[in-house]
Amino acid sequence: MNSEMQNSDESSVAPESASGHVSAILEGAAVTADLALSALKDRNLSSEVIEQISKNTAVMKSRKVRLALAAHPRAPRRILLRLIRELYTFDLMQFSLVPAVAADLKRVAEELLVGRLASISLGERISLARRSSGRVAAALLLDRESRVWQTALENPRLAESAIVTALLRAGASPAFVKAVCHHAKWSIRPEIRVALLRNEYTPLARALEFARRLPPAQLRDVLHSSRLPESIKTYLRKDLETRK
Repeated sequence: MNSEMQNSDESSVAPESASGHVSAILEGAAVTADLALSALKDRNLSSEVIEQISKNTAVMKSRKVRLALAAHPRAPRRILLRLIRELYTFDLMQFSLVPAVAADLKRVAEELLVGRLASISLGERISLARRSSGRVAAALLLDRESRVWQTALENPRLAESAIVTALLRAGASPAFVKAVCHHAKWSIRPEIRVALLRNEYTPLARALEFARRLPPAQLRDVLHSSRLPESIKTYLRKDLETRK
């Protein structure tokens, strides 16, 4: 009986407590981080309350509050644009991976992350290569440290098109090209094989293997604009004539 009465009392107090938190925020009372976090759990929280929380300098020092506010579906865009620029690197990464976040805001977050890559440590870049979005992982494919781009190649969010773009850029290193040539997942993709046939660092043995998978007309077109050494292109053309 006492247990039932206690449960009844708790259910009747909870809404009043939540309402009290909102009222306290709107009235500019001494709002704590815990109170703000409690209010932000309400997915229907008004933008007015969110605005008040965002203006509270003391409360916004809390990492948990910043993340909760950034992830809130009713947070005003102008507040989010300001807020995401203030997020720490891995909080920014986490924000960019939230499914409910608008695509354009995700892109802003990803561009901010890419802009920070030159100033963060090797360990942080490796962690980003492993866990970040495909766009950030793509930027790390051309990192000077092999451990970074090797990790990025294993990122499940990395797109095939990102590897093709990296292979066609002048900054692709011989080690990176060789790694893609022998990668169990990526080396079997037709578009990546074409990109490898355009890259000057692709070894002859792999170039020959990839070339033999292409129709003759396509291979001629690829070799016409390829940066492969002339000796390799000549060999591939002779092999093509032999096949004919």
